[in-house]
Amino acid sequence: MDHKLIVAATLGLTLTSSVALAAEPAEKPAITSSAELGMLFKSGNTRSTDLKAGYDLKYEKDLWRSTLAFDLLIKKADKTQTDGSKDFETTDQKWTIESKTNYTLNKSQKSYVYGDLAYEDSRFGSFDNQSSISAGWGREWYKSEVASFFADIGPGYKRDVLKSTGEAKKAFIIQAQALYLRKINENVEFKQTLSAKYAPKSGENSKYQAESSITTKLIETLQLKFSFKVDHNSEVAEGKDKTDTQTAITLVYSF
Repeated sequence: MDHKLIVAATLGLTLTSSVALAAEPAEKPAITSSAELGMLFKSGNTRSTDLKAGYDLKYEKDLWRSTLAFDLLIKKADKTQTDGSKDFETTDQKWTIESKTNYTLNKSQKSYVYGDLAYEDSRFGSFDNQSSISAGWGREWYKSEVASFFADIGPGYKRDVLKSTGEAKKAFIIQAQALYLRKINENVEFKQTLSAKYAPKSGENSKYQAESSITTKLIETLQLKFSFKVDHNSEVAEGKDKTDTQTAITLVYSF
């Protein structure tokens, strides 16, 4: 009888421990990443290929939050030559990389200091490349169960290399950034980013960017993303547009 009681007690403790462990939420990993890809191919009378790819890496632990984002856009199409023949040539090519690190100063007020590095290389734009560095202060201004809003501002330095002459234009900037996230439902999320690199001196180029996106979860690790991006430079070469827009539909794989 005693042996039966001991066995029953042991089984009871084992089951209780198993239930308690199962009830504990899994610890969120410090490092998360995602890769996205979108392609369009056209053949027949004319040929064209559009490729958009990206990679995001995020580290979040204790008081630190770091992000690394890479984006690539390539377009190729038939181009008529002077003799009437057609060559399949690259008509647009751009890639960007940006890294940002936040360090939380006050958890209760959700304020932080940040450092930001960015680089953009464009084959067919007004600038051969554009780079910037800035540091400053920001805060998580709003947070609820379904939405959050971050914004920060700080001084920085920008360098634009003109494609026409190869001259490097350097300028002091004031950089401001904002991020708004909202869960529309369990499977759909809206994201809005804004970035301004304002050069206060007259005649110097200021750069503004905005991107809106909606991501829909298809399965646990695969999402469908629709995005619209606006890129504006205040000072560009003659004959070039100041504003570029980009609309894309891509698949995003999270891991």
